[in-house]
Amino acid sequence: MAVSVTAIPAPALASSTATATAAPAGNPSSAASTGSSFAAEGALDRYVQQKPQWKRCQADSPAEFECATIEVPLDYRAPGGKRIGLAISRIKATAPGKRHGVLFSNPGGPGMQGRYMPMGMQDRLPESTRQKYDLIGFDPRGVGESSPVSCGLKPEEEDWLRPYKEKTFDKDVAWARDVANKCKEKAGDTLPYITTRNTARDMDLLRAVLGEKRISYMGTSYGTYLGAVYTQLFPGRADRFVLDSAVDPAHAWRGMIQWWAKGAEPAFDRWTEWAADRSEKYGLGDTPKKVDRTFWNLVAQADEKPIEMDGRPNTGDDLRSGIRSAVFTPEYATEGVVELKKAAAGKPASTKKLAAFAGAGGAGTAGAAGDAEAPSDNGTASLLAIVCGDNSAVWSRDPESYRRDAVKDKGRYPLFGDFASSVKPCAFWDKSVEPATRVNNGVGSLIVQNEWDPQTPLPSGQALHADLKGSKMVTVLGGEGHGVYPNGNACTDGAVADYLRTGKLPAKDVTCDATAGPNAEARKNQRPDVLPGSPLPGRAPDRF
Repeated sequence: MAVSVTAIPAPALASSTATATAAPAGNPSSAASTGSSFAAEGALDRYVQQKPQWKRCQADSPAEFECATIEVPLDYRAPGGKRIGLAISRIKATAPGKRHGVLFSNPGGPGMQGRYMPMGMQDRLPESTRQKYDLIGFDPRGVGESSPVSCGLKPEEEDWLRPYKEKTFDKDVAWARDVANKCKEKAGDTLPYITTRNTARDMDLLRAVLGEKRISYMGTSYGTYLGAVYTQLFPGRADRFVLDSAVDPAHAWRGMIQWWAKGAEPAFDRWTEWAADRSEKYGLGDTPKKVDRTFWNLVAQADEKPIEMDGRPNTGDDLRSGIRSAVFTPEYATEGVVELKKAAAGKPASTKKLAAFAGAGGAGTAGAAGDAEAPSDNGTASLLAIVCGDNSAVWSRDPESYRRDAVKDKGRYPLFGDFASSVKPCAFWDKSVEPATRVNNGVGSLIVQNEWDPQTPLPSGQALHADLKGSKMVTVLGGEGHGVYPNGNACTDGAVADYLRTGKLPAKDVTCDATAGPNAEARKNQRPDVLPGSPLPGRAPDRF
């Protein structure tokens, strides 16, 4: 799901169009046959024959960063029908004589643009890897400059992660229905085809347009699911795949959202121990139970009267939402709660350290795609298209089932259970146009996972590892946060770099210790017998 990677600001890109050339590239007759067998043989040839018209992305961007636009079919079942644009970018390999191929990338989301990724990858990859690959970026279909979708939503309608409240539940159901109806009215002819499967088909079509037999790939968060789907649809086209902070395909997508709530609870417990061990410095309590009580007293206070932070009132729900992500880095969470106590007492507090909580109520809203040309709700519209449309079967059509789940999960997972399980627009979304992808193959890939990850907990990465039977997994014990590579850890970074350089996976799964890198403190504070999400706590919400 939505991921914040080490950000490289996305420049405003100018795209060029694509024209046809007489010579088809990249074996067009099988360009997407494996993933779209319903398309007639040769039906995609006219797309494959496109020749991208590369040009500098913008006047002040590096000359080597080039952009173009190609066309892809909206519906691969009817390739002769409506076409949409796919905005692409590249930076060529630095040593043509050592070139191995193309390295595609995706930053996560869904709903995040990826054209800027080659710029970021250029900085992150070692030169030995840069010599071997053309770095290829693209805005997924419906996102950014790739025929962006919109539901015409107002900012307040985009908050799709809402806490359960008995008195507001009927209004939340009405909101969810209205959003789904707006999306259908505004983009009903397009949204059903903004799916992960079709984005994977776009990748393979782009592969053929570029004249490549296979692609290598680096994907983070949602990008791991996209990569896994590609390996399932096009196993013979997948070369070297790095999947960082992995989504469990069997839980896409309601189950993954609910996993955020499950994973937050053991991390919260870990945080209370960390803060209690440092009570003399931070003063939040000298036992985990006292630290726990300090936080929940603040929640109760904010429920009575919202706590002012940087000019914005924050409710107890905002604090619960904010702490979910913050506790995966105990020091960050502790410093934030210290400042929260000050704000709650009406004292001056550090705005920077309150960042974990300020505005947390909207933290689940997907950001806009980032282009002035894209509709303001493009990030949310494209996210909902994937989350609701990839597999409509996992979303109940009965609003009362969401009420029951939210009540139950708020009891099991007090921090975020009701946010994750309450009603979403997906309850009123149209049925998916095709079944979800079942990932189960032997394609080689490298899965990289932090032990303490707020969005894709460790068991999620382990599940994808089991599905991709040819994969090897790198686990960073004590590693914190969402998104691993690069992390400055020679063990982790070296495993990724070696694989991309040589194509050889480690002989067996790799365990890296966070003490070898900048997350050294994390390992010291880990309970060695507990992994996030396994076992999961079953504590009752007695703190309210």
